[in-house]
Amino acid sequence: MKLLAFIIAYPFIWTLSRLPLRLLYILSDFLFFIIYHIVGYRKTVVYGNLQLAFPEKSPKELRALRKKSMRHFADFIVESIKAFSLSEKEAMKRYKFVNPEVLNDVAKRKKNIILTGCHQNNWEWSVSMPLVSEIQIFGTYKEIKNKYFNDFMKKSRTKFGLKASKMQDTIPDMLKNLKNGISGAYILLSDQNPLFHKTYHWTPFFGVNVPVHTGAELLAKKFDMAIINYATKKVKRGYYETTFEVITETPKEFEDYKITDAYIALTEKNIRQQPSNYLWTHKRFKHKDGYQIWVERYKK
Repeated sequence: MKLLAFIIAYPFIWTLSRLPLRLLYILSDFLFFIIYHIVGYRKTVVYGNLQLAFPEKSPKELRALRKKSMRHFADFIVESIKAFSLSEKEAMKRYKFVNPEVLNDVAKRKKNIILTGCHQNNWEWSVSMPLVSEIQIFGTYKEIKNKYFNDFMKKSRTKFGLKASKMQDTIPDMLKNLKNGISGAYILLSDQNPLFHKTYHWTPFFGVNVPVHTGAELLAKKFDMAIINYATKKVKRGYYETTFEVITETPKEFEDYKITDAYIALTEKNIRQQPSNYLWTHKRFKHKDGYQIWVERYKK
């Protein structure tokens, strides 16, 4: 059954991915109309997130921001489809890395790097990072139950030289590389909500106290890895620029969770620059009232 589903869907995806982006954006406009005006996909969730993040904005401003956000979300969907056939030439043209020397200079001084980032603008096309990197880039993906779709997506994401690990294999693969002396830069998108019982730290995000992932900091300290953040902005439809910024090359010098706090503050700053292009469809503040419960049940 899984193979049959893949055989049926693959030609459709393959055909769409090879359409010029100007045609795919027509599809995006239609998709936006369906998901926003007809289905109303997560309109309440997005509005609630924006209301908490931008309490200074009026209801009219929040609705306008929500609408703009969902337009970008539709664009991201078709751009993700385009990623399957995106050529090296087109990737270099549409997804520019402004200062790869920051990454490469640190790589020369430091054997291993953790790359932090968030779900803003277009993170799928960041798999082209190996085209400008002088160090091996490692990424993580969530495994799909359908093996055929999973292999198809993995092949697409690794075509520019990125090496991908299943989410549950990220740390074991990292440890294996470190043991074997294989240098690398590991992409860790760290803006999602951690599981409540696996939370170690809370910090303000848009003024709301939330639980945050601390894995990047813990790994950096344990293995003395540099931490570099990469942030992407949308220049215009279908064109992006990504900038690298060093958070620290000496993680062991920081008090616990100070690096995590710095990353969250940097992420918020970058989101505020283009707030409509962040992935607001997830419940970003679902644990906003849960700190005391966490303290009583799980605080280590």
